[in-house]
Amino acid sequence: MSSFSVIRQLRRRTGIHKFGHAGTLDPLASGLMLIGVERGTKLLTDLVGLDKEYVANILLGEQRSTSDMEGKVINEKEYAGDVSREHILEALASLVGETELPVSAYSAIKRDGVPMYKRARKAEVKGELVSEVPLRMMRVYEAELLEQKEVVIDEKRRLQLSIQFKVGSGTYIRSLTEELGVRLGYPAVMSGLRRTKVGQYRVEDAKQLTDFTKPHVALLSKIKAWYKKLRWSK
Repeated sequence: MSSFSVIRQLRRRTGIHKFGHAGTLDPLASGLMLIGVERGTKLLTDLVGLDKEYVANILLGEQRSTSDMEGKVINEKEYAGDVSREHILEALASLVGETELPVSAYSAIKRDGVPMYKRARKAEVKGELVSEVPLRMMRVYEAELLEQKEVVIDEKRRLQLSIQFKVGSGTYIRSLTEELGVRLGYPAVMSGLRRTKVGQYRVEDAKQLTDFTKPHVALLSKIKAWYKKLRWSK
């Protein structure tokens, strides 16, 4: 689901209207979202710029128009079994630091007030690709290889990697994915993404939407009533 769908479900489950989040999470991705409720929405501005941690699944051997599995294949090269663990570790180490990279054409960044993904989708309908994309300075603190294995997709060999990235705010994992592919000599696409940490907040400590059952609704309603009473008492 989209980030706004999360907000919409929270509104329906709690009866509270005022929610906000500190950073969009793509529909393809799972994991942690920081949610502000009522007065808590005022804190979100300070949380947007926190460092983040992700676990990304990456396929070497193909590149797609959206930089993830939802797009069309625009470049491919069947995996030949020639990428060693040492080669991967060396490429990941070279990503640590600051690198200026192009942002995915399907990101939410606005150009002339219009989100880029809307431009990209219009271009795709016409059979075109967006070639002019902005460059962003992206910061990687750590990049750790968790797993590598060969897989076969549509009868084609691919190398699947699972990598944990610790990055600064404004760093796009799709961009890191494609750059890693360049450094390993293969087109690459992000096949899965999970956000596991934002600042000091960890996904292990988070609640799921299904946790917001009647007891939680009652508690949130009491909090809302308390805020109203406090406001009137002032």
